[in-house]
Amino acid sequence: MVNLSVNINKIATLRNARGSNLPNLVQFAKDCERFGADGITIHPRPDERHITTKDVYDLAPIVQTEFNIEGYPDERFMHLVKEVRPKQATLVPDAPGVLTSDNGWDIEKNKDLLISTIDTLKGLGIRSSIFVNADKDSMHLARMINTDAIEFYTGPFAQDFEKDRDMAVKKYVHAAEIAHKLGLRINAGHDLNLNNLTFFKNQVKYLSEVSIGHAIVSDALYIGIENTIQAYKECLS
Repeated sequence: MVNLSVNINKIATLRNARGSNLPNLVQFAKDCERFGADGITIHPRPDERHITTKDVYDLAPIVQTEFNIEGYPDERFMHLVKEVRPKQATLVPDAPGVLTSDNGWDIEKNKDLLISTIDTLKGLGIRSSIFVNADKDSMHLARMINTDAIEFYTGPFAQDFEKDRDMAVKKYVHAAEIAHKLGLRINAGHDLNLNNLTFFKNQVKYLSEVSIGHAIVSDALYIGIENTIQAYKECLS
């Protein structure tokens, strides 16, 4: 069974639109776990346009499954991680103003930053994961910098899925084989949904976890969050 981590950024976005505490982010995280989520993912960006610093501290003591914090490893992010000690920290190469994660790391260019950050995370007992494109070089470089896990950026797969699903998934299949042989845990995320998730999971071997937010919240508008989480879990079973 592949684990499902629910990214709750969009719930914070909805709450922030009215400046109140509706919907209640903490209660939503609890409910996601109660309905079967294997983890909770957040991405506290510097502009706090969805997850705020306060949210990080509010969520930390109540998440009973895997708490995964995503972000660019600047001083602010690392301070939060050191204080909260999530189970996993997923490092993404986003510039501060980017709308959403849209590429994997250029590991060679950023290797000093990544090596230093991953060493710090290991010292804190936090699993490290880095957002990567699905190519051979990135797998070997990920092993070189000693990360525990990689997270495939699956945006290109989702974009090409309807045109040619076999071609769309091909590079992920090959990259996963390499990553597994190198001893890397394999996660995936970005634009995975009820339409493409089962196919991706069945084709890409050794997958440990998917992190999904936007599609889950969108589906929940129609069928409710409990039914939505169960539907995604069925895709991964």
